[in-house]
Formats: sequence, C-alpha cells, structure tokens
Amino acid sequence: MQTDRLIAALAADANTTPRRIGPMLALALLAALPVSVALFMSILGMRPDMRTAMHNPFFDLKFMVTLALAFAAIVVSLHLARPETSFDRWGWLLVLPVVIIAVGIAAEMTMPHQRPWLSRLIGNNAMACMASIPLFALPFLAAALLALRRGAPANPTLAGMTAGLLAAGLGATLYASHCADDSPLFVMVWYSLATAFVAAVGAIAGRRVLRY
Repeated sequence: MQTDRLIAALAADANTTPRRIGPMLALALLAALPVSVALFMSILGMRPDMRTAMHNPFFDLKFMVTLALAFAAIVVSLHLARPETSFDRWGWLLVLPVVIIAVGIAAEMTMPHQRPWLSRLIGNNAMACMASIPLFALPFLAAALLALRRGAPANPTLAGMTAGLLAAGLGATLYASHCADDSPLFVMVWYSLATAFVAAVGAIAGRRVLRY
C-alpha cells in the first residue's frame, strides 16, 4: 500500500513539473531581455533609416524568420524538458524558419536587382552579424538553461542545443533591427552560422547544466 502511494505521488509530481517550467522560462527570458537590449543599444542601436526600412518586405522578413525560430525553439524546449517527450515528435517545428527564409529567397530571385546575388549574400556586415548575435543571445541562453533545470530532459545536450536556438532567435531579432543587409540570402548564410554557434554553445552547456 505504501508503495502504491509512493508511485502515485511520483506520478503526480511528474505531471505537474512541466507546467511550472513554462512560467519559469517566460520569467527568465523577460529578466534577460533588459540585459540584451542594454547591450544592443550601447553597442549598435537601431538602424537610422528604420522608418524607411519598414516599408521593405525583406526587412520585415528577417523578423519573421528570427521570431519563428525563437517561438518554435521555445515550444520544443518546453517539451524536451519532460523526460517522456522525444525530439522527433516536436522537432519539426524548427523547420518553420527554414521554410520562411526559403520562400523569401525564392521571392527575391524573381525580382530585378542592381546588385548580383553573390554580393547580396556576402553583404556588408557579415562579421558584425557573426559577433553580435551570439553576444545578444548570451543572456537569453543563460536564462533559458536556468529555467530548464527545473525539468528533467532525457537528453540534456539536445535540450541545451534547443535552448541555444531560442536564444539565438531572440538575439538575432535584436540584431535585425540594426542590420542594413536585408537580403534573405544574407540572412540564410550569416544568421544561420551565428545561430549554429549559439546552438553549439547551448549543447555543450546543456550537457552539464541540465544533467540530472
């Protein structure tokens, strides 16, 4: 009888843990937001032609890609924090930003341009992009890892990688408001490389921080 009660108590605790992770992750990311914004404003700031840029659909597309990555990775991270959930079931959500950027590239290729595609791909701010996105993502990554520690991920490395993806998505959203390279080709290459770096850092950190 005592064993039955113990099993019931453990099962009840397992069912309530994931519900606490969502609010904790939200609060942690909100706490990290002012830190990343302060870094962004002190180092880069908004691009001076913001009002004009907002009329460019490819400028808006950057935010669609970065926010789609962030929100998809948040959903996947919350599910990976549960030991019984597999990546295969929810990982497909991470394809959404890939689909958006592919549609953007296809649309750009159908339009006449004064600059060749290789010039648009290389852009003018590749190194700034590679350095800035990880920097602005770092507070979000630390916050996400701390929040996800309340869960019990079956694969800490994978959960850490997903936390890195969500952090990179949020960091890239900040950087996108400064970046003057609006071509989807630029976003595909340099934003993706910066995101991969943050995801790798998250995987390495998650392997240690999220182990239980």
